[in-house]
Amino acid sequence: MVKEEIKKLLENSKKTLDHDHENFVKSIKNNLTSFKKKTLDQI
Repeated sequence: MVKEEIKKLLENSKKTLDHDHENFVKSIKNNLTSFKKKTLDQI
């Protein structure tokens, strides 16, 4: 029983981390795109 619970918790943690990582990458890409646009507008 305990092993199954730990396995479930690990799977959920992995899913959460993957999701957070995806959001982080998207955020960085959006910031970079925004920065590029602002820089080009200034030129």
